[in-house]
Amino acid sequence: MSDFQALLSGFEVALSGTNLLYCVLGVVLGNLVGVLPGLGPTATIALLLPFAFTLPPETGLIMMAGIYYGAMYGGSITSILLDLPGEAATVVTTLDGYQMTRQGRAGVALGIAAIGSFAAGTFALLGLQFLAPGLAEFAVRFGAPEYTVLTALGIVLVAYLGSKAFVKSAICAAFGLILAVVGQDPMTGTVRFTFGSTDLLGGFDFAAIAMGVFGIGEILYSLENLSKENALPGRIGRLWPSVKDFAQAKWAIVRGSVTGFFIGILPGGGAILATVAAYSLEKRLSRTPEKFGKGTIEGVAAPESANNAAAGAAFIPLLTLGIPTDAVMALMFGALLLHGITPGPGLIADHPDVFWGVLSSMYIGNAILLLLNLPFVGVFIQILRVKRVVLMSFAVLVTMIGVYSLGNDEFNMWAVLAFGALGYVMRKTGFEPSPLVLAFVLGQVLERSFRQSMIMSNGDASVFVQRPFSGSMLAIVAAALIFYIIRVRLKKAN
Repeated sequence: MSDFQALLSGFEVALSGTNLLYCVLGVVLGNLVGVLPGLGPTATIALLLPFAFTLPPETGLIMMAGIYYGAMYGGSITSILLDLPGEAATVVTTLDGYQMTRQGRAGVALGIAAIGSFAAGTFALLGLQFLAPGLAEFAVRFGAPEYTVLTALGIVLVAYLGSKAFVKSAICAAFGLILAVVGQDPMTGTVRFTFGSTDLLGGFDFAAIAMGVFGIGEILYSLENLSKENALPGRIGRLWPSVKDFAQAKWAIVRGSVTGFFIGILPGGGAILATVAAYSLEKRLSRTPEKFGKGTIEGVAAPESANNAAAGAAFIPLLTLGIPTDAVMALMFGALLLHGITPGPGLIADHPDVFWGVLSSMYIGNAILLLLNLPFVGVFIQILRVKRVVLMSFAVLVTMIGVYSLGNDEFNMWAVLAFGALGYVMRKTGFEPSPLVLAFVLGQVLERSFRQSMIMSNGDASVFVQRPFSGSMLAIVAAALIFYIIRVRLKKAN
C-alpha cells in the first residue's frame, strides 16, 4: 500500500462518527485549556488518562493529540489579549502580542497567530507523513544495543535540553528509573523494592504517577499562585490581517515552522525551546531588531508557528522510534502501553489504523482550529470569567473518581495523592517533573533492551561500542555530558 492510499485509509478512520467526535472534542478542550492559565495540556491529558483508557487506542490518541495542539492555538489568545500565557509554550508570544493589543491591533495579532499556527501545523504533518514511514523502516534494523543507547540518549537529552538545571533534571530522571523497577522482575519474577507491600507487586501504575505529578501537583501549584483577575479586553477589532501584514509576517511563519519542526523532533526540545529559538532567530535576521518587544507582527508569527510545528514534529520519534520527546508524548506513550501497543518501528506496519488515523485527524483538527479561533475568539475569552478555583476543584474530584475506576483499587488513589504532593514539592523547589515521568515510561524499555544486549554478548558491555549506530549515539551522550561539565566549570571560573 502506498503512502497516499494509507493516508486515505487514515481519513476513513478519522472521519468515522466516533473518531470525528473525539477529534472535535479534543481540539475544543485543548483550546479551552490553552485559554485558561494554570492547567495546560500536560495536566489535562494526565487527568483524562482513565477516560482515554476506555476508548479504542486510535480514538484515545486522536483526542489527546487534539488537546495537545489545540492548547497551542488557545494559549496565544490570553498571551496576546491579557499578557498572560495560557500555556507555557506561548510565553514568548506575550512580548509582542500584548503590545499589539495595546496599540489597538489585537485582532490582527490573533489572526496572524491562528494562520501561522495552521500553516506550521500543516507543515509538521507533511513532515510526519513523509518522514515517519522511512524512519520506521530504518529503525526496524535496530537491535537491543541500539535501543538501549537510544533510550538512554532520549533520557539524557530531555534532562539536558528540557531544563535549565541539568543536575536537578538528572536526579528526577534517576528517580523515575528507580520507580520503573519497583515490582516483579519481568524475567526472573524476583520481587524488587516492594518493602513487603502486595500492592506494589505489579509496580506503580503509570496513570497514577502521571495524574499525580502532572495533574494534582500542577493544580496545587497553580492554586497557590493564582493571580488577581485580569480585566477582559474590550473591542478586539478586525481579525483578518491585511496584505501588508501578510507580507511582513510570511517569512517569519516559514522560518518559525522549519525551526520548530526540527527542534520538536529532538528529545527535550519541545515547543518552549522552539518558540525561544524562532523568536531569537527572527530578531537576529530582522533589519529592525529594535522593534521586537514593541509590537512587531513577526514577534507573534515566529513563535506561534514554531510551537505548532514542534507539537506536530514530536510525534515522529514517538511513533517511529518509541522515544517520547516531552511530557505530553510520554503520556501518549503510556496510554498506548495501557492498550498493549508499544510505540516504535513496528507501529505503522502492525497498527496502521492508529498511525494513519491519528495523522489524518490532525489535518482535520488543524482546519477546525482555524475556523474556531478566527470567528469565535470572543466566546473563548468569556471562559476566563469562570473562576479557576472552581474548575480546578472539579478537576481534582474527577481525577480521584477516574483513577479509582482504572482497577477499583484504593491504593491507586493514595498513590495519586502522594505523587501529587511530590509534584507540588518538585515545582516549588525547581525540579522539573517531566524527566521523572519520561524516565519511568522508558525505564522498562531500557531495562529489557539492556538485559537482552547482555545476553547477546555474554555479558560483554563493549557490544554498545562495537556496533556503529549505538557507538555513535554513545559518543553523542558522552559529548553532551562533557560539554555540560566544561560549561559549568567555565561559569564557576568567571
